[in-house]
Amino acid sequence: MEEAMAQSQISFAPGQIVKGTVIEIRQKEVMIDIGYKSEGSVPVNEFEDHGEALQLGGEVDVLILQLEDRDGMVVLSHEQAIFKQNWDNIKTICEEGGCIRGRVKAAVKGGLIVNIGVEAFLPSSQIDITTPHDLEPYVGQTYDFKVMKLNLERQNIVLSRRELIEEERSAKRAKLLDDMMPGDIRKGTVKNLTDFGAFIDLNGLDGLLHITDMSWGRITHPSQMLATGQELEVVVLDVNKESERVSLGLKQKEANPWDKIEEKYPIGGKVAGKVVNLMPYGAFVELEPGVEGLVHVSELSWTKRINKPSEVLKAGEDIEAVVLGINQDEQKISLGIRQLDTNPWDLAEEKYKVGAKVSGKIRNLTSYGAFIELEPGVEGLIHVSEMSWSKRVKHPSKLLAVGDDVESMVLGVDPQARRISLGLKQIEANPWHQLVETYPIGSKLTGKVRNLTEFGAFVEVEEGIDGLIHISDMSWSKRLKHPSEVLKKGDEVEAMVLNVDPDNQRLSLGLKQLATDIWDEFFENHKVGSVIEGKVVRITNFGAFVELVEGIEGLIHVSEFDDEGSREKVELKVDEMTSMKIIKLSPSERKIGLSIRALKSDDYDTDWETIDAASGTPAVTLGDHFKKQTE
Repeated sequence: MEEAMAQSQISFAPGQIVKGTVIEIRQKEVMIDIGYKSEGSVPVNEFEDHGEALQLGGEVDVLILQLEDRDGMVVLSHEQAIFKQNWDNIKTICEEGGCIRGRVKAAVKGGLIVNIGVEAFLPSSQIDITTPHDLEPYVGQTYDFKVMKLNLERQNIVLSRRELIEEERSAKRAKLLDDMMPGDIRKGTVKNLTDFGAFIDLNGLDGLLHITDMSWGRITHPSQMLATGQELEVVVLDVNKESERVSLGLKQKEANPWDKIEEKYPIGGKVAGKVVNLMPYGAFVELEPGVEGLVHVSELSWTKRINKPSEVLKAGEDIEAVVLGINQDEQKISLGIRQLDTNPWDLAEEKYKVGAKVSGKIRNLTSYGAFIELEPGVEGLIHVSEMSWSKRVKHPSKLLAVGDDVESMVLGVDPQARRISLGLKQIEANPWHQLVETYPIGSKLTGKVRNLTEFGAFVEVEEGIDGLIHISDMSWSKRLKHPSEVLKKGDEVEAMVLNVDPDNQRLSLGLKQLATDIWDEFFENHKVGSVIEGKVVRITNFGAFVELVEGIEGLIHVSEFDDEGSREKVELKVDEMTSMKIIKLSPSERKIGLSIRALKSDDYDTDWETIDAASGTPAVTLGDHFKKQTE
């Protein structure tokens, strides 16, 4: 009675999910009592599709589609009830960010169809971490999924399995990173090989095994040691929790062959090894796995010019060498092969004495000299300045040619720097030493003007020997601005030898010295107190310069123009002739003092020291003089 009353209080409406009791199972339909005034029916196949077992009296969920059909029956759907329940469940899961389990029904273009109570789509990119090429192996399998997209109106659901895998891997990575420490030994699987190393899967966390940390020995590619899918143990070298990067090592499981390297390979000791690589600059020699030394191309031979190691060595060849140097920090060993033989330069200083004559063949010419091979591996240089006493050699090719046999003199030997200085001109006598006798100082000679410069003229005295006539030695009387005022290139000139310096190869000549010094002549013919006439050539603030004869000037100091009390004031102008008296003659300084004031009075007192100071700041200036004239 109570149940009947409670049932009667339930309100029924289309779209409502209610529980019903199976009261009859027919061939095509199942009769359901939902407590309404009339029973309802559900097609039997709605139960078969879901694999449900029906029994009389059992309870099932149904969706009311219609309260009464034309026969007065309630129209029900078990399948739609389940569908609606699933959608509600899926919506809740999606909102809460949970996961849902489902079975893969079929593979279609672009992904998989999954039954999660309703049909949903799983894109290929969301199946696994990497997109699979073959989807068929996934059909029929049951997995957990995450709902990525839900469209109720279109009843469209998009799933992702990849997100769950990534979350799981992320959790694993976080735990591994927390637990992992440098120095740990971990098992892993080779996931991928690259040119620079291998990525190792450490059970959910990828670490990089760089090629340089695979072996102490030389490898050119990780595939020489590893293969994809290979399981191995590695050493954790570094852990960066922020970037989730792990550096791994394989060679670190073994002892470092560079430990105590200097004890194993002492400097100066002989070693044996195999040539493993040839480069333009040298050959790499493996002394043991993980230990290589470099024989630089310059250390291959004392005597031969080797441009590249392949000229004398082959890859795979067993050789001996000498240890030249070790840098343990950089793991570098310098080796030498030529050190197995005697260095000819060690005997050079004894063999090639300074001053001795030697013979050799010209191997090379440069702008600065010629290289002479004295013996295999030993060369000397004849500098261009040491080729001729008399000729100006601009380039060695003017005198020598490659392949010529030449005799020269040893000028210097530096075994450490591997240099021998040779001289070609020293084989012959130095003509400059004969010049002192040939052209004594004061003698006259004739030569041809070879070149003119701002400071003088170079005169060829004999082949290869030039003398210099300085511009100051060209004229007694003229102030020359350039030698071309007196000489020109090609002129035959007579000059006097002023100086000979054989050591520096300098010959000084004079042109004016052939003529009488006009100053000497003037001082000889004029006395202090003589009256003379001259032309004013320039006026300064301390006086006026007067040309007395060509090339000779005297100074009228401003104080010597006139007396202070004189009514007739002297005014001088350039190019004007004037008379004056000589008041000082200084042959050693070549100075002549003049006075107009002295013409008017024999009683005067001249302070010549004051006048000589005119080159500085005079006590009386020309301005002072003209000022007094106007007072």
